[in-house]
Amino acid sequence: MIIKTIKLNRKLYVSSIMLIMAIVIFSFSIYAFSEDSFPFIWKEEKKDYIKWVNFTPTYSALNDTSKLDIESHNNPDSMVQYNWIELLSYLACKYGGDFKKYNNKDLLELTQKLESGISMEELTKDSKYYSYYFEAYDAVLHEFIGEYEVTTGGDDSSSDSNDISTTTKYGIKVFSPIAKNYSFSHYDDFGNSRSYGYKRVHLGNDLMGSIRHSSNCS
Repeated sequence: MIIKTIKLNRKLYVSSIMLIMAIVIFSFSIYAFSEDSFPFIWKEEKKDYIKWVNFTPTYSALNDTSKLDIESHNNPDSMVQYNWIELLSYLACKYGGDFKKYNNKDLLELTQKLESGISMEELTKDSKYYSYYFEAYDAVLHEFIGEYEVTTGGDDSSSDSNDISTTTKYGIKVFSPIAKNYSFSHYDDFGNSRSYGYKRVHLGNDLMGSIRHSSNCS
């Protein structure tokens, strides 16, 4: 009986030691690979990007700011070359993103400050959301306005290559994908749920265009 008890106690002792060692190793592992001790191992890089934004600039706001941008770049006497995305981002901060509040007087006040020598960086240094709006609006309007080249001449296959000339201009670069005189309807379904292929969010607006067929009759 005594021998059995000793054997039993020895097994219990060994098991207890192994359990304690396992707990110690486990605890050390958690600490060793924690964010505080080894952040380069544990901590994943956070992807900070805009997931959703309501693009609300009205036609008036887009029209006024785009004209300022284009005219300032085409006028050699212009004191400031405006960037319409910067102007819209500034106004978005002022209106909290709601362009129903847009007033051309606010845009005029902004341009007067810029023409007085105050930079946009200075005007927005204390603005918490300026960079947010600029990133979002630039994603939508990037390359809408800028330099482009117009080629003239060379319409006739027999024309000399010397007749071809290229001129650099500054203005609106985008165009409607629907040809003139073709009807289309616009369905505002941005953000709607999609299930074709896999479940996802629709990140676009659909333009339903018409198709014309032509037939030659002899």
